[in-house]
Amino acid sequence: MIFHPDTLPNLKDKVFIVTGGNSGIGYYTVAHLAEHGAHVYMCARSPEKGTAAIANIKKMYPSANIDLLQMDLKDLTSVVAAAKHFLTLETALHGLVNNAGIMATPFEMTKDGHEAQWQTNYLAHWVLTEHLLPLMLRTGKMLPPGSVRVVNLTSSGHLGAPKGGINFKDLSLKDSGPWSRYGQSKLANILHTKTLHKTYGPGSRSAQNGEGEIWVSSVHPGLVETNLATSVGESGSRMMSLLSVLRMFGLIWPADKGSWTSLFCAASQDMKAEQSGTYFEIFRRFGEPRWQSGAAKDGKLADRLEEWTREVMRKEGWVR
Repeated sequence: MIFHPDTLPNLKDKVFIVTGGNSGIGYYTVAHLAEHGAHVYMCARSPEKGTAAIANIKKMYPSANIDLLQMDLKDLTSVVAAAKHFLTLETALHGLVNNAGIMATPFEMTKDGHEAQWQTNYLAHWVLTEHLLPLMLRTGKMLPPGSVRVVNLTSSGHLGAPKGGINFKDLSLKDSGPWSRYGQSKLANILHTKTLHKTYGPGSRSAQNGEGEIWVSSVHPGLVETNLATSVGESGSRMMSLLSVLRMFGLIWPADKGSWTSLFCAASQDMKAEQSGTYFEIFRRFGEPRWQSGAAKDGKLADRLEEWTREVMRKEGWVR
């Protein structure tokens, strides 16, 4: 598969949401979608940074139609509020790119009582997706298959998840290292993708019954030049040294190129139904590459994670 954003179709009248859209991969995902005529909602924690990012994109593409959606993934109240606010503004949603994330940060519990990486990378995106799914299904009912899509950014870092994949006895992994916590959260993104595909993807009961079809992808964008590494805690200096070496040998892509896989999965006409539910690793390859852990392919683990998440998020009042 060879893909370039220039091959994206005219996206006029299409609506997209991109989390973490004010920098890195998310910024270029927003920019290219807007360049092709989409109405894009950029989710950002900082209104100031979000507004500045939108202004910069409009310098490149003056006709860009981008709105800011303020959202702090470490605060589920703000995630639910942002989703509800969006639902008062739009009657259709064609694409959701769950892009934002943090990597290997020092141990931290959020105000909502969850480990920070687990909440930022997985739980908050699960809650956001859950609130937006009814609108995405209504949108999909009126359009051909493949018109509505969800993209979950993951990472080859999921290979660092703890033994068994998800430690349900201690999801905070307080006594584990930052990379183990990161790996668990990124594995959860892949498992979430599999659950969404089974429930709403091609061949699902929802699709067969005419209740709406949604194509879903989990994307590992590759080694990309973003500010993600700046969030790395005690291992940060080693990470920066490694990045310097990789940069020297041309093994790191610019953030723009890092957005291409997301763009393909979110809006390309070349994506096929059989690619829904798969793990995309680098923009030239898709499917089930060898660098995917056994836990990432475990359907029973995906079901257990979905059951746990739905039960806890309902109990805490974030979803009905």
